[in-house]
Amino acid sequence: MDKFNAMQVFVRVAEAGSFTAVANQENVARSVITRQIAGLETQLGTKLITRSTRSLTLTTAGAAYLEKCRVILNMVDAAESSLSEEKAIARGRIRLGLPLSFGLQQLMPLLTEFAKQQPHIQLSMDFSDRRVNLIEEGIDVSIRITANLDQSDIVRRLGACRLMTVASPEYLSQHGQVKHPRELQNHECLAYSINMTPTSWDYQVDGQSSHFPIRGRITANNGVALTKAAAEGLGITRQPDFITQPFIARGEVVEILKKFSSQSLGIYAVLPSNRYIPHRVSVLIEYLSQALK
Repeated sequence: MDKFNAMQVFVRVAEAGSFTAVANQENVARSVITRQIAGLETQLGTKLITRSTRSLTLTTAGAAYLEKCRVILNMVDAAESSLSEEKAIARGRIRLGLPLSFGLQQLMPLLTEFAKQQPHIQLSMDFSDRRVNLIEEGIDVSIRITANLDQSDIVRRLGACRLMTVASPEYLSQHGQVKHPRELQNHECLAYSINMTPTSWDYQVDGQSSHFPIRGRITANNGVALTKAAAEGLGITRQPDFITQPFIARGEVVEILKKFSSQSLGIYAVLPSNRYIPHRVSVLIEYLSQALK
């Protein structure tokens, strides 16, 4: 048995909390992963993982062994990466989680240029607006646009964008101008929904953030779709500037409620753990940080 490889598999299973997730990442049968863990346990002479039909938990010995494995693997990653850095060559595969609209519109041109500059790096891109479990899905770095980070998130801030409230000139002509956020409850609001439909939007009024109720019969989990609906006169939507600006430039929508600033959204590179960051990932993050300034 390759103990080093078995240690890598054990760490990944422990972090993902699933044999199946790691098997799917490696495109092998679940039994291959369970045999590697069983072989490691046999060689160590102790149980590392307690299995049940729905979950797995680390034994006391398994938890202690996990921390030691992380230290060893981090040292190996650091040693290998230092050699690559000395040669100024970044190589290997990067699994990327990208938000759909921002990924297609803003990041894809940057990533294609990055691929030209770094011929030894392979990019595997997953476009989705859902919040992914980086460890469980084997993602090396995820680009996330949010105003609310979890305390446990390990991030590098790449840039920022702002939310803009927009509607078509035709809609405003028919339904009247919106002069204050409290008037939104009298209009059709096209709300972005990923996990649940929002019932209010936040605006700065007299220097303080306030919640204003909204209503509407159309929701979607994609900002471009909602802005297109707004351009067709179906209501008012609030989307990041990178989505709204092309529509504004074409005269399809106009910005409203300019006096009431909406929250700023940070653009972050989110990492799966506090392990040593591989050189190839560091190179990509630095490239995006410079490009998005």
